[in-house]
Amino acid sequence: VTNIDVYQKLAQRTVNKEKSEPDRFIAAALGLTGEAGEFADLVKKIMYHDHEVTAEVYEELLKELGDVMWYIAEACTVLGVCMSTVAALNIMKLKERYPEGFSPEASQARVDEKENNHE
Repeated sequence: VTNIDVYQKLAQRTVNKEKSEPDRFIAAALGLTGEAGEFADLVKKIMYHDHEVTAEVYEELLKELGDVMWYIAEACTVLGVCMSTVAALNIMKLKERYPEGFSPEASQARVDEKENNHE
């Protein structure tokens, strides 16, 4: 068991288990988008409103990322998969997409997009 899977298990302590799995799944999807939006809003304020990255702002960024992780953990749990499995699948996908590592050229010539494009 990896640390991310331990986190996933510990996060379940704060799940509303009175809700059905479909309701928990919807809540995870909506919560994920909401928390990602809060993180993005902080980044927007830093980048475009000239807010400084003070210790408080930095801490808030970390808290929002933690909230995103909680909702990812909940979505994974409802799907019956460990977060480490999702992370490993993502790494495999990225290795296939960018076998030599990321570059703008590789991004424009992505093999996986061309294979999935049936037009």
